[in-house]
Amino acid sequence: MGSYIIRRLLLMIPTLLGITIVTFAVMVCSPGGMRSILVNREGGMDPRQRAAIEKYYEKKYGLDKPLPTQYLLWLNKVSFVGMKEVGQGWPGSFRFGFKAPDLGVSIIVRRPVLDMIEESLPITLLLNGITLPLMIGISLWTGLKAAQHRGGVADVVGGSVFLGLWSVPQIWAGVLLLGYLANKSMLHWFPAGGLHDLRDDEMNFLPTLVGGFHRGWVLDTAWHLVLPVFCLLYAGFAFTSKLTRAASLEYMSSDFVRTARAKGVGERQVLYRHVLRNSLLPLITNSAALIPSLISGSIIVETIFAIPGMGKLGVDAVFDKDKEMVLSIALVAALLGLVSFLLADLAYAMADPRVSFEEESS
Repeated sequence: MGSYIIRRLLLMIPTLLGITIVTFAVMVCSPGGMRSILVNREGGMDPRQRAAIEKYYEKKYGLDKPLPTQYLLWLNKVSFVGMKEVGQGWPGSFRFGFKAPDLGVSIIVRRPVLDMIEESLPITLLLNGITLPLMIGISLWTGLKAAQHRGGVADVVGGSVFLGLWSVPQIWAGVLLLGYLANKSMLHWFPAGGLHDLRDDEMNFLPTLVGGFHRGWVLDTAWHLVLPVFCLLYAGFAFTSKLTRAASLEYMSSDFVRTARAKGVGERQVLYRHVLRNSLLPLITNSAALIPSLISGSIIVETIFAIPGMGKLGVDAVFDKDKEMVLSIALVAALLGLVSFLLADLAYAMADPRVSFEEESS
């Protein structure tokens, strides 16, 4: 298992390189380019001033260098191994070795990219950390019940509802939720956006929880997350529930299930110990793809509900053509996705003892 993990970690390197190269190429080929965005932020000016400003930004951000050089310079900054500055003057001011990675500075906001990602990434992880367990839990329960009562009213109606939910675009669902459940002229049951109320500092009337957070503040945050979590949740659990139903039906007619029932094992124990355990394998494979899809879904949800997570940060960076920010967010998102696939493979081996990733000796 250890050698397999090392091989997978090493294979992540070319995958990450490919993702960042494609992202860099898209940024470079985008209409207008980063240079025009920077100059337009300076306001109106005559052609000579504009040319001087363009030359200044080209020099400052390395835009005057060839595109491969620009990418290699960025790659050198974000990697753990590369050229590092050890002194003043040349030659001898740079050495090849280990160094601390540097994600650079946002060209638009003029803040370190790492600081901005550290502020926004926990919010995205919180949003997805709530959604994923809910999605898996609901899917397992509804899928097993649908398989147990195959062809019944609950199975047919539930399957139709899930198919309808899976067909609803996430953007449309978010707009409908805001328009009907958060609009002051409609029901106005939930907040329209953000993570906290503007008066959250006044919610100290309830006991303090661990970490110094007031319970009122925690409840307010949870209330703000209801609509975003549902917007991330509905399509995923609809698909996963149908997958659970199909996998459960396959094993309900298996010999070992019939043997367990013949021995007098209770139906609940048959379902959860025999059927569900064997049905987990396709679900684990599907769960590996759920995490990247949730991260990409966070881009839509965080933008619609004005949540300051990494998804909204990435959307703003794309509109601003902030190359450093876009490349760094693509790198972090790709790394999270690849780690999720690795964890899924390890969980697959834990769920099925017959699965081994070690090479057999001849």
